[in-house]
Parts: sequence; structure tokens; C-alpha cells
Amino acid sequence: MRVRAVVSLLALALSTFVYVTAETLPVGLLPLIADDLERTIPQIGLLVTVYGFVVVLTSVPLTKLTHRVPRRLLLCALLAVFVLGNAGSALVDGYGPLMVARVVVAMSQAVFWSVVTPAAAAMFAAPARPRALSVLFAGSSLGALAGVPAGTWLGQQAGWRAAFLALSVVGLLIMVVIVTLMPRAPQGKAETAVGSAPDAGRYWTIVVYSALAVAGSFTVLTYITPFLTEVSGFRESAVGPLLFVRGLAGLAGVLAAAWLVARNGWLTMTAVIGSQAVALFVQWAFGTSAAASVVTLAAAGFALSAMASALGVRALETAPGNTDMATAGTSTAFNVGITAGALLGSVLIPAAGVRSVALAGAVLSLLAFLVALLEPRFSTRRREAAHDLAVSGR
Repeated sequence: MRVRAVVSLLALALSTFVYVTAETLPVGLLPLIADDLERTIPQIGLLVTVYGFVVVLTSVPLTKLTHRVPRRLLLCALLAVFVLGNAGSALVDGYGPLMVARVVVAMSQAVFWSVVTPAAAAMFAAPARPRALSVLFAGSSLGALAGVPAGTWLGQQAGWRAAFLALSVVGLLIMVVIVTLMPRAPQGKAETAVGSAPDAGRYWTIVVYSALAVAGSFTVLTYITPFLTEVSGFRESAVGPLLFVRGLAGLAGVLAAAWLVARNGWLTMTAVIGSQAVALFVQWAFGTSAAASVVTLAAAGFALSAMASALGVRALETAPGNTDMATAGTSTAFNVGITAGALLGSVLIPAAGVRSVALAGAVLSLLAFLVALLEPRFSTRRREAAHDLAVSGR
């Protein structure tokens, strides 16, 4: 049982890797897809933008629709959709059919992020769950670190369709492992179906400050290439290695969060969001310094990945109802933050220049930090305990 759970966890971690890669893969293949389909770069960019909007709009309703389906069966079905959708992306002819295939994969991702965290946690006893989730989220961090660069390289060597086909093949292998090895009735299924310390007030506070913090991060990250080249003075050839450094720092953030969140989830979230605010403010203030840009780029990557990893644990802890629905809510908040940050940056750059995105990201992160500090004051359990104490004292 233990070996099957570990192998299944590694397969689920790889599934987070391929989903993260699939979402942003067109970014690295923009010119290739545009030339082949005779479309403009902005039109191909919509393959990523629309994908994100679909995830935001469908996470909660689709999770609610499928929440009675056993997690193992649901994960297999979602991976089957992933396999078919990416195979379709590789084989279809024309921009419209490609967009449809992308939307289909996005809908599977909307449910996937809602169910994968509780499904992975349920395979392990409570003390081991933070470490298990760190392995799970390490997969998503590696997706940003290696998945898109690898897919871009493959697309350049064998054509952009080969990159999508490779994702489909890997997804099929993952599905086979889940079908054959994932426990049918994980030992902690009942425990992880509801929050370990349900608290509606804390949960919704987490949703709010997560969206703000992610928006702060992606206001900068979406436009990090022009920031590094135009503000910090790096050559374009240096951007790839710099993003690799950021990815390594993000992986370290995932591992650090696994150790810290088990001790105090609230303090962990507050600390990493606060560190992001400081990093982005320094990035704005000293953006013309190459050394400062490298340090702040790594620090911001560490903070975002640590927060994303800790967010999964906090959702399982504070979920006021079904944990699948709770993780759907935090997944939606994360994607709202990504979309909002990208849109804010697109408005700021023409008006105030590229450097302004770092200041805007710092301000949003500071707001998130202040909301996180207030999380205990919004605790429903705390208010109920105070009310019960007042009643008993009468």
C-alpha cells in the first residue's frame, strides 16, 4: 500500500507538471504556430489567455457537478480528456479547432486542480501530508522551470505539433499508472473530504489575499522579459538562464513551505507574502541594478511557489465544507490573480513604463500581506468560541 501510494504520488506530481506545461506551452511556440496557421502573434497568444479564462469560469461549477465521482475515477477521466485534447491540438487543422481543443483541456484542468490536492493527501497519514503535498507541488514548479523550455525545444526541432503530441503521450503514461496503482479507497479519504479545522472566515480571507498576492506576482512576471532587458540592462540571451534561476528558487520555496506550513500555516503564508512585497518593492527601487534584479527575481520566485504550496494545505485545513469545492475556490482565486495581474500590467506599461509593474506588484502584495495579517480576526471559530464564552458567563 505504501509503495503504491508513493508511486501514485509521483504520477500525480508528474500530472501537475504536464498540466502547467500544457497551459503555457504556446508561449514558447508562438512564432511557429503563427506561421503554420497564418495567424498573428496576438491571436496565438489568445490560446493562453482564453485557456486561463476557461479555468477561472469553470473551476467551481464543474467541480460541483463532479464532486460525487470517486477521486481515482475522476482523475483518470480528466487525464483521458487531457490526452485526447492535446492529441487533438497536435492533429487538428486550423486555428478554430485548435482553440476548441485548448478549451477542452482547460476544462479538465479546472477540475484537476480542485481534486488533485485532496486526492494526494488522502493517500497518506496526517503527519506525512505536508511532505506529500510538497512533492505534488514540486511537479508544478518543475513545469514552469523545465516543461515549457523542453516543449519549446522539441517544437523547434520537430515542429510545434510534436510538442503537444509529447504531452499527450506523457499524459497517457500517467493515466496508466493511476489506473493500475492508485489505491481505490485511500486511507485518509474520509479525513480529507472535509477540512481538518473548518473555518469559513479564515477560508474566505485566504481566498482574498491569495488572489491579491498572485495578481501582484503576475503583474511583474508576465512582463519580466522587457523588465530585465529594458530596465535592468540584460541581453535577451540572459533571460532564459535568469528564469531558470527563478525556477530553482521556486522549487526551494516549495520544499521550505512543506517544512513550515505543518508548524504554522497562517504565519507561513503571511511571511512568504510579506517577503514577496519586499522583493518586488526592491525590484522597483533598484531595478537598474543587475545584481538586485537577480536577487529579487529569485526571492519573488521563492515566495510565489512557497505560497502556492502552502495554499493547498491551508485549503484542506480551513475548508468550510467539501475540500474539493474549497480547492476549486482557491484554484479560481489563483487564476483570477494571474489574469488580473497580466491585464493590469498591460494597462500600466503604455502609461507609466515597464518599471511601474514592479511597484504595482509590490502594492498588491502589500495589500495581500495586510489581509493575511488580519486572518485570525476573521476566524469564524474564534467568533463562535467568544460567543459561547459570553453566553456561558451570563
